[in-house]
Amino acid sequence: MSKVTIDNITEVVTAALGENGEIDARQREIMTSLIKHLHGFCKEVKLQHGEFIEACQYLARAGAVCDGGRQEFILLGDILGVEVLVDMLSNPVSGTESESTVLGPFYRENPPVLPKGASTVLKDYPGQETVYFEGYIRDADGTPLAGATIDVWEDAPNGLYENHDPDQPDYNLRGRFETDENGHYAFRALRPVDYPIPDNETAGELLRYMGHHPMRPGHMHFIISQEGYRPLISQIYDSASPYLDNDSVFAVKESLVGEFRKAAPELETDLHIEFDFVLARESAGERIAAE
Repeated sequence: MSKVTIDNITEVVTAALGENGEIDARQREIMTSLIKHLHGFCKEVKLQHGEFIEACQYLARAGAVCDGGRQEFILLGDILGVEVLVDMLSNPVSGTESESTVLGPFYRENPPVLPKGASTVLKDYPGQETVYFEGYIRDADGTPLAGATIDVWEDAPNGLYENHDPDQPDYNLRGRFETDENGHYAFRALRPVDYPIPDNETAGELLRYMGHHPMRPGHMHFIISQEGYRPLISQIYDSASPYLDNDSVFAVKESLVGEFRKAAPELETDLHIEFDFVLARESAGERIAAE
């Protein structure tokens, strides 16, 4: 083994990959790049030992925050723009296919299954605005996708998601719907409001270190799935939000911005929004990976 110097340390570490245990080509690619970039970062900023220890203690605090209701490392990845970057790398789109965006840390599995047009609202708030959401789910050829499953969730008018607010009923503002034979979906909910991501604990430390605010523009979350198609994790953003160009997690895409308009009386809501989605077909490689 070569004597370690500041000039050869990166090559010494990467040369050790796989020496005492088999690793595949992808593992080698990931670890080689990770080591090179980490070492390059340390050299570029001339990282000092005290700063290294402080960073380790910070990561330990982040791990201690994680529980069933809060995944701190996803939140940190959001604040650094990592999750949205990984999402774009994982879900490239072409043509008319809808863009995806981040899942975020507030999703809950197995929301209540509701009939088309039903409401997700289980608690009313002063000043709330009710919304009739509707649209069509199609493929890239324009074929309607009947029976597509749609999970939706949003924050309440107080800016909190149900799983972070003990005063909200279980699964408030969450639901699962299906498209009809024409690929049409519809449900009633509330107008999502701008809200701060959790800015206490280590997420807040990172935001303050970056000199960034915690605010997200109001949005409705969607997960849309249909057999034979790539699941779409996306959001509809409120065009009236002042944070569209300064999202704390950098997840806004122009194609995902929608306009809330005054609803017709027969809809029995304050507002109405129409928004269509186009699903991409699942590739053979994605099907194999899923199996």
